[in-house]
Amino acid sequence: MGFHMSENSQLHRITVDPNICAGRPCIRGLRVRVKDILDLLAHGASVEEILADYPYLERDDIVAVLQYAAAQLDHPIVHAA
Repeated sequence: MGFHMSENSQLHRITVDPNICAGRPCIRGLRVRVKDILDLLAHGASVEEILADYPYLERDDIVAVLQYAAAQLDHPIVHAA
């Protein structure tokens, strides 16, 4: 994946498999995409609501989604001369 994983990192929970959801990042090989959880959070769903709607998910899965999104945004900006 190429991300720095601290001891508190949950990024190992994010998987990419070309045979699952067309290779989009998912949670633990389940057919729950990172984007789906981010959309729910962006629309005001609480972690508790998400966990109630997806009982096979764990709180650390939600943490992993947020860590993954943050890592995606942390890249160097290169300007052309």
